[in-house]
Amino acid sequence: MSSIDQPWATKHLGIELHHGESFVARGAAEYAEETAEHPVPVGYTIDALVRPGLRRNPRRAHLLVSTVLGKHLPTDPRVVIGAGDQLGDLVRATLGDRDAVVLGFAETATGLGHCVAARLDATCYLHSTRRHEPRATTLAGFEEGHSHATSHLLQPAPAGIFANDLPLVLVDDEISTGDTAIDAVRALHDFAPRAHYVLASLVDMRTAADRAKFEVFAAELGARIDTVCLATGRVDLPAGLIDKVTALPDPALNPVAARRGSFTRLELPWPADVPEGGRHGILSTDAAAFDIALKAANAEVQVCLDAGFAGRPVIVLGHEELMYLPLRLAAELADAGTPARFQTTTRSPAYVLDEPGYPLRRGFRFTAPEPDPTADRYLYNAQWTDSDVTPVLLVVLDPPADTPQLVADGGLVDVLTASGADVVVAVVPGADPRALHTSRAGRPTSLPGADSAATPATEDASVVAPVPKSTAAPAPDSPASDAETGDARPIAGEPSRAADLAAEDSAALSATARGTNAGPAARNSAAPQTTVSGVDAGLAANGSAASSATVRGGNAGPAAKDSAEDGDRRPTTCASRLGGATARILPEPLHGPEFGSYAAEDVSWLLKDLSHADLEADVAERERRIQAGIAHYAESLPVEYQPDAEYRELFDRVLAESAERLALAVATVAELVIAERGENIVLVSLARAGTPVGVLMRRWLASGVGRPALDVPHYAVSIVRDRGIDSVALDYLAHHHDPASIVFVDGWTGKGAITHELTAALDAYHAAGGARFNDELVVLADPANCVRTYGTRDDFLIASACLNSTVSGLVSRTVLNDTLIGPGDFHGAKFYRELAGEDVSNQLLDAVTAAFEKVRDRVPAAVAEIQASDRTPNWSGWASVERVKVEYGVATVNFVKPGVGETTRVLLRRVPWRVLVRDADAPEHAHIRLLAAARNVPVEVVPDLAYSCMGLIKELDQ
Repeated sequence: MSSIDQPWATKHLGIELHHGESFVARGAAEYAEETAEHPVPVGYTIDALVRPGLRRNPRRAHLLVSTVLGKHLPTDPRVVIGAGDQLGDLVRATLGDRDAVVLGFAETATGLGHCVAARLDATCYLHSTRRHEPRATTLAGFEEGHSHATSHLLQPAPAGIFANDLPLVLVDDEISTGDTAIDAVRALHDFAPRAHYVLASLVDMRTAADRAKFEVFAAELGARIDTVCLATGRVDLPAGLIDKVTALPDPALNPVAARRGSFTRLELPWPADVPEGGRHGILSTDAAAFDIALKAANAEVQVCLDAGFAGRPVIVLGHEELMYLPLRLAAELADAGTPARFQTTTRSPAYVLDEPGYPLRRGFRFTAPEPDPTADRYLYNAQWTDSDVTPVLLVVLDPPADTPQLVADGGLVDVLTASGADVVVAVVPGADPRALHTSRAGRPTSLPGADSAATPATEDASVVAPVPKSTAAPAPDSPASDAETGDARPIAGEPSRAADLAAEDSAALSATARGTNAGPAARNSAAPQTTVSGVDAGLAANGSAASSATVRGGNAGPAAKDSAEDGDRRPTTCASRLGGATARILPEPLHGPEFGSYAAEDVSWLLKDLSHADLEADVAERERRIQAGIAHYAESLPVEYQPDAEYRELFDRVLAESAERLALAVATVAELVIAERGENIVLVSLARAGTPVGVLMRRWLASGVGRPALDVPHYAVSIVRDRGIDSVALDYLAHHHDPASIVFVDGWTGKGAITHELTAALDAYHAAGGARFNDELVVLADPANCVRTYGTRDDFLIASACLNSTVSGLVSRTVLNDTLIGPGDFHGAKFYRELAGEDVSNQLLDAVTAAFEKVRDRVPAAVAEIQASDRTPNWSGWASVERVKVEYGVATVNFVKPGVGETTRVLLRRVPWRVLVRDADAPEHAHIRLLAAARNVPVEVVPDLAYSCMGLIKELDQ
């Protein structure tokens, strides 16, 4: 950089800016095509994004003046929107196709946050506010360390549009130390815990120490936290900077011209039920109405400018937090051919110096127009830098700022016209938060995630974020206000009221008809990410050059070995079940070879090791106790049945003959999952029948055969009929991963009981304050016709069903026994080390994996065929079971086990009564006939059977 281009603060005071990395989610050519009529820069460097400025502040004497924000510098509005779009694309690359709520920081980033939300088509955008709005209820708040004005209030109308379990994107113009982000996330997480946070900023200037502090905080919080920005860098400050800035001459503010400029007032039309910004929340469903209202308002502005200021350039000035609407008006003017720039007033004082290379060449100080007459407000530059032309200053504000102070001596209009500027004040009526609350509460559809709005507040009243008593004023007709004394009591001081609000809003709210967000899919985003989780899956950024910091929360999961690889896979958070800010310590997963014979990278078992316990019972006695209701089947284990040499020979033959068929089904279901859920997934198999399938799906995705290699985490969890899924395991998953990324996997469907059980268990978990998981079960084979995502609906022999633990990693079926499993424990299982000589678990995995190459060319057609078919579950399997139950006089459908896999289980684990087969000599049940003969169980041919076979459990004397 030449001395001519060198910033004044660098040259004279030694403030040095150093560029780190630039990040874009898409190529420059794509952006150029999108913005062909008004190109915007792509791939910013730090010195292109910010310029060093100064301020007299005893804690921080420097100021980074953004060139793309439109706050201190008049900026082309299309550049401002373009920077917001690029930041939004980086956020989209991190979120995948998931929906989100976006929060912008007042006052600087309210417009930027809105740009990001608009780019994402986010369900809801809210910005914090420092305005004391008597018609709104303050839901929560947080403090900011270095800012001139510190208190951030959240005033969504109603509460439920914000208090939900969607990922939260927090947008600020700059991350300097990360302290503001830490304070904000802590307060927000205390109030309404989420699984995933994304911090988005134009620049990230954190030092290594700042990043380390941030990661420690994120690990303690237990949430996944990603960071994205347009560029990283650092600022080097000279010693004694605060004293040097203090010693500079007092700045010259409020220039006075020989001739005072004119003042014109304009009332803009705006519907009462359309939010003019995000102070009380703006929903994706408000976007169309906002655009229509914007066009109408712009038409009035254009008429006014054409009548009195034809041909003049315009600087559109927003008022403090009111940034997005003025920005959009400026863009409308620019698109119509009027030279236009955009910036806003601010609460923050900065040092003004009319010297080349210094960004704040001119400054205005004026009395706040809102009810705060002792406070000063500021505006910088407000002049056209490209020529000597004098622009019209179009000030856009809302009614609370339209006061006598606005035009009084020392007010904004006074100081601007005194400088010779022609000023047009355009007043936007704005929306009444009470009207927004009422209209949104009456809508018929539900906001995604809003059903959880009541949960965080009611789980623990003490987690409501503290807000100073003077800052939160409920609506005048609210029960929380005293009509006679005018004492507006703060919501944070009354946590039960906050809980009531959230509950009322959740019950009444409905909003948004949005489904899947189809925002830009930036698979190769180079966004820097800080991801905090127990497992580094290293997936989302495939080849990204982005920086990634991962803090391990306990035992690193299956894909954690490549932690340097960028990822957007992990997470994450404890829901409110974990106690808000003080989450309990969760148990760690088990891995082979210490537990099970599967490799550690193949699966993480979310189980408690019960290998020491004596849990096996005689099969007949165990069955008698279960049928008598004395015991539950999950409280004990059957003695592991070890088949004879003939049966083992049959297994080897079946595996050799069916490996390709298994490989094709595995690849098909894995690719269906990716096609429908995206690559940001975590496989969670239902132990133990689902676990070999989960391992194989993971191996297919990681193989690189016929597709780019994709490394995904895989866990195994326990689910028990009539007892539900392991809630502690769900806590672990929610703590370390985004719940929306979890894909539950099982081997096959019998009659569909586990499908029902999974849905009911996940609903109960969420109702108890847990995260919301997707209840769609993915299976290799779906003969019961009860799921949508499967590799086949054929009832064929899956080799892993032929044996017990010796084909399932030497792990027993799962155990839920009050004597051994405490409230904070995972469900349990045993590792049968003594059966290592009989183990064929890895033989099965290796045989199927070896067949991947042989089936690769058939996979796309198989996927396409299933996608084109009617996959709607019709539960025909259950109906067939009901018919057999009646025809054979079986007491309960629980004693009817349909399909090859379930029939095999009956013969290996239970006391079988008889076996029904559709074809006497069908190869898919040859092993079943062998087992039946070995146990003296009759086999009956039933030609019209809906399955290849069924096993009936013997009813024992009670």
